[in-house]
Amino acid sequence: MNNKKTVRKYSRLLILLCVAVLLIVYLAVPGVNSAVTEAVAVLGSANLDKVAAYIRSFGGWAMAFSFALMVFSSLIAPLPAFMITLSNAAIFGWWQGAILSWSSAMVGAALCFGISRALGRDVVEKFAGKGALASVEGYFEKYGTRTILICRLLPFVSFDAVSYFAGLTPMGFIPFFIATGIGQTPATIVYSYVGGMLTGGAKFLMIGLLCLFSLAILASIIKQIYTDHQKRKANV
Repeated sequence: MNNKKTVRKYSRLLILLCVAVLLIVYLAVPGVNSAVTEAVAVLGSANLDKVAAYIRSFGGWAMAFSFALMVFSSLIAPLPAFMITLSNAAIFGWWQGAILSWSSAMVGAALCFGISRALGRDVVEKFAGKGALASVEGYFEKYGTRTILICRLLPFVSFDAVSYFAGLTPMGFIPFFIATGIGQTPATIVYSYVGGMLTGGAKFLMIGLLCLFSLAILASIIKQIYTDHQKRKANV
């Protein structure tokens, strides 16, 4: 037990040190500051063509930059990571884009989990946002580990917040990592295949259809929660 406390203590100190260094670099180096601001603005625009053009602008470093961008978007929730997935497929081809998106999202999810586990809720709320954590808390209370599988199908639910919140639960890292890998695989493949095929206005049509599909899933989940709640009331 003491060893676990010691490891957690040093992990917390190491993460806090890294965060402090990154913050100092961000504030002190104008180039880094402007680059981060631009990345946030591009991802925040939710414009697929703009995101793809931004990644392409790095030329031979585009794939490495996309990997870093996905990890960055994971840490700074709720930036829309699925836009990066679609862009990766459009730039690198659907299967290469899928591998890139899946692997970078896994690294981002692992970092979110580790930061949350080491630093606790108060600090994590600064990364993920208090509202974002609260929005997924109900899912975890109802579905537990399955929340990771469910929320990955919903592009408007911050999967990064799910990763952060998972670190606040008793869930072990290995079960979380396995569930994350399984949960994000279908959506990554679908988004990548769609992103690799579509151009122009068809992209917006398909994104709209994906959102409608996700809304249908969400409606089904809400209906199930409501039904279970009514059953519990009836049994009281």
